[in-house]
Amino acid sequence: MTYQHLSQNERYQIHALLKAGHQQSHIAGLLGRHKSTIGREISRNGGLRGYRPKQAQHLADIRSLRSRNARRIDAGEWAQAEKMLESKWSPEQVASHVSISHETIYLHIYADKISGGTLWRHLRCQKKRRKRYAGGRDRRGQIIGRRPISARPKHIEARREIGHWECDTIIGRGHKQAIVSLVERKSGYAILAKVPRKTADLVSTAIITRLRPIADAVETLTYDNGKEFAEHAATDKALGSVAYFADPYSSWQRGSNENLNGLVRQFIPKNRPLATVTDKELALIQDQLNNRPRKRLGYKTPHDVFTQSVHQVALRA
Repeated sequence: MTYQHLSQNERYQIHALLKAGHQQSHIAGLLGRHKSTIGREISRNGGLRGYRPKQAQHLADIRSLRSRNARRIDAGEWAQAEKMLESKWSPEQVASHVSISHETIYLHIYADKISGGTLWRHLRCQKKRRKRYAGGRDRRGQIIGRRPISARPKHIEARREIGHWECDTIIGRGHKQAIVSLVERKSGYAILAKVPRKTADLVSTAIITRLRPIADAVETLTYDNGKEFAEHAATDKALGSVAYFADPYSSWQRGSNENLNGLVRQFIPKNRPLATVTDKELALIQDQLNNRPRKRLGYKTPHDVFTQSVHQVALRA
């Protein structure tokens, strides 16, 4: 008689019967299994909180996958994959550069976590949160000369050409200091700059300073409705750009920027004071983000797409 692995349904039955107080030998009889099979299942796939069917199935899947991949994935490949994960690459980004599927990488991370490892800490996590929409009203006052996003040319949505940027600020703990985050919509190319205070003049100066060297690749800037962007006219004058503002409480209209801010938070969590973040560290974070492959770019990097696009524009000029 050929041995068959326990199914997920059987694992749920084991859990329910254990909870009801049944002995392992009785559970084995009810499931038509040998009592040693039940004993081995509970000891191998149990955890600190006892036997739980979902965790047991995960552990069994990991063990099975490791067995199937033992001859195909060597230690060198795993070391390379783990180095990428520690650089905040997602499993899909890692899979695009090594011969390991992203599903296998996720299972490897899970197994590492079960054994006390820390690879899972490098994954990007988003907490569900409740947002206050203020009944659709903007409580932050009006920005003089504000041009709504509805006036922005529709072709910009297609992300077919470079030069269209989204701008935001990332606030430090206690609302002290801030990071100005800029991202180019087509390439995802990011620029980060720290300001000591979130004032309109300092934010505008930071944007101008960082974008002026590539002003030929700056056509529009789309902001949220923060008062720190009140000097948008001065920014446009210095860069030759055109400013637009998203609708109040409509962060999805600046999806690239929201995504960038989430990526930055992998390196700088909300509870970290920005005073501890040096310009050198911020430059390293920017460099890592711009040189990580992106799925939507066909696993090219933002740096490569941006540089290539700038070169093509220069050739056409």
